[in-house]
Amino acid sequence: MDTTHVNTQLLEVAFRIREMRGICGFSELEMAQRTDLTLDQYRDYEAARTDLPFTFIHKCSLAFGIGLTDLLEGHSAHLSSYTVTRRGQGQQTAKEPGIEISNLAPFFRNKLAEPYYVTYDYDEAQQHRPIHLTTHAGQEFDIILSGQLRVQIGEHTEILGEGDSILYNSSTPHGMIAVGGKPCEFCAVVISGEKTDEKAVRQSIVQARTSEDYVCRDFIRAVEDGQGVLQSLAFPNADRFNFAFDCVDGIAAKYPDKLAMLHLDKDKNERRFTFEDMSRASSRAANYFKALGIRRGDRVMLVLKRHYQFWFAILGLHKLGAIAVPATNQLQDHDFSYRFNAAGISAIVCTADGDVARQVELAEKESPSLTLKILVGGQREGWHDFDNEYTMYRSKYERAEDAPCGNDLMLMFFTSGTTGYPKIAAHSYKYALGHYITAKYWHCVHAEGLHFTISETGWGKALWGKLYGQWLCEGAIFTYDFDRFDAGDILPMFAKYNITTFCAPPTMYRMFIKQDLSRYDLSSIKHATTAGEALNPEVFRQFEAQTGLQIYEGFGQTETTLTIGNLVGNKQKIGSMGKPIPTYDLVLVDGDGNPVAPGENGEICIRADENGEIPCGLFAGYYQEEAQTREVWHDGLYHTRDVAWQDEDGYLWYVGRADDVIKSSGYRIGPFEIESVIMELPYVLECGVSAAPDEIRGQVVKASIVLVPGTEGTDALKKEIQTYVKQHTAPYKYPRIVVFRDELPKTISGKIMRNKL
Repeated sequence: MDTTHVNTQLLEVAFRIREMRGICGFSELEMAQRTDLTLDQYRDYEAARTDLPFTFIHKCSLAFGIGLTDLLEGHSAHLSSYTVTRRGQGQQTAKEPGIEISNLAPFFRNKLAEPYYVTYDYDEAQQHRPIHLTTHAGQEFDIILSGQLRVQIGEHTEILGEGDSILYNSSTPHGMIAVGGKPCEFCAVVISGEKTDEKAVRQSIVQARTSEDYVCRDFIRAVEDGQGVLQSLAFPNADRFNFAFDCVDGIAAKYPDKLAMLHLDKDKNERRFTFEDMSRASSRAANYFKALGIRRGDRVMLVLKRHYQFWFAILGLHKLGAIAVPATNQLQDHDFSYRFNAAGISAIVCTADGDVARQVELAEKESPSLTLKILVGGQREGWHDFDNEYTMYRSKYERAEDAPCGNDLMLMFFTSGTTGYPKIAAHSYKYALGHYITAKYWHCVHAEGLHFTISETGWGKALWGKLYGQWLCEGAIFTYDFDRFDAGDILPMFAKYNITTFCAPPTMYRMFIKQDLSRYDLSSIKHATTAGEALNPEVFRQFEAQTGLQIYEGFGQTETTLTIGNLVGNKQKIGSMGKPIPTYDLVLVDGDGNPVAPGENGEICIRADENGEIPCGLFAGYYQEEAQTREVWHDGLYHTRDVAWQDEDGYLWYVGRADDVIKSSGYRIGPFEIESVIMELPYVLECGVSAAPDEIRGQVVKASIVLVPGTEGTDALKKEIQTYVKQHTAPYKYPRIVVFRDELPKTISGKIMRNKL
């Protein structure tokens, strides 16, 4: 190419940028900020003193609100009949190390497809790394012009040579590299049913060649095999990690317009928040909280349902160094009073919905530590008005040298409390890093996807699926702030918003499958997961039969991140929780702390390393409860109190809580296996299995059952259930006692309280 022409074109593009800046009234500093550059760097680009990267030109076009072609060519695309692009005359849309991409139809408007001429250099180092996989909407057709290209589509890999071609669904994870020792040239045609997104297409092609580092690359080191299966995971520099600064502010600086959250309120009003929105709002919240007297180390309760202000508040607390304590809006005054005093809560940020504020005021009388009340979504005497007040504060919060990070306390969760008062699991700033594996390898979150986790923000599961891991993967989250779960209300949203990954507890999947799922378009969902309680195999089978999707189960606790799971590359075994994740050294032990053999029941435990270091994601202990901490942390092990067995392939199978295991006539019987068998019966809605005292056998199995409406609980039905269990599991496990109930006793979080059955 004529270098004179290139230099002239460079000067023209720089001139257009300078002219547009003047027209829009932007200063050089403002444009530097909008393009993620220093002032000096921006001035060099605008003066054409150095080559103009495509990313810079693209960010300028976004800032000016004009098309990319307008800046590159000086006019808008206008051809509508046909366009011819001669050899070597395509519009260069990207030139990066080892990659050249040229648009072959830059002047044709309203395109249904986007054609590109692409060159990948051969890189020896790439031959020994996993191919980075990415997705974008529509289909893609690639034909090889010269050289060889290794293409990976999902789990399948093909080597293409000159004249070979491939057509694939580009929403399937895919990627490619040049092989054979020389560059590869090919034509890529991206087809979309809607208007092609130039930015998404370009990024897809570029990212498919090389693994683009996440913004948090300094804190995450993942090793994968050639199929994207995780081999090992480490977190260097975790001691200085702060999620709000390093992740959210970091993404906002690099991709300010990238979608962070699509939010629906209870009236289905839509709000879209970019990472820049989240960064600025959280900084305002941090400055606001600081002005109100909240200090580093203060405990601040958040009772915010699924309001978008929850994200502003919790990120603001992370920046400030105050400890966030999420809680559900279902609490009553005595629940609040216990929690205020147990955690030493000094401030609460609370929803105006319902009766929650009044319950807080009743509890306040018995809670001397609570001195500050902040209301979201309304006004009330004695409360600060968050929505009107926080906006008055600066949208920049400077990170201090001694900013909270690493082992500093960040978060407290109250446990479910199935027996006794809830305990307080305390987590450090490292906890957020532990959820990278949750999102990347279990939820299968992608940077261009939209993830939906059902949970309300008062529960730990919300932070599994609505914040940390998803944004570490730079994916967007979908949040629907409903008051009452309605399967028929939620199911149409998958197609409407193109939700790609989904997670919910088994209870909600049970509600889904009782709908006629054939009435709903669920084709956007690429991956479905579940946790919170054990998944009954029958629910798995019915959901797969109706949708074609398997549900990937995972296991963890309030005290942990994902501990066991069916990760990317795992072959599913129906009923299994999956395999231990690489970040935890997991072992099953007997009552004496000795490892058990495959097939034997054992308590799930996690080892600290040889230096006593706790892995990222695992809690350090219960807040101000040394005795309770010693009960679960001893002999270098964290004892989960959950029992499972491991098969010869390394898969784990849930038995139940250690306290729930039934000891009958010398047998040890796990309640979950029996519950799963009983749940196969079509007239059973819910089931809880527990121990009942027996003079002869010590304990016997008792099944408490809720029947579907219209089914009568007769003696004949009891016998039918007992016979079915005998036929489908070891006969000694059958329930000698069967009772029918209108409902089962549950915790606020919805877990069955077996001690009250």
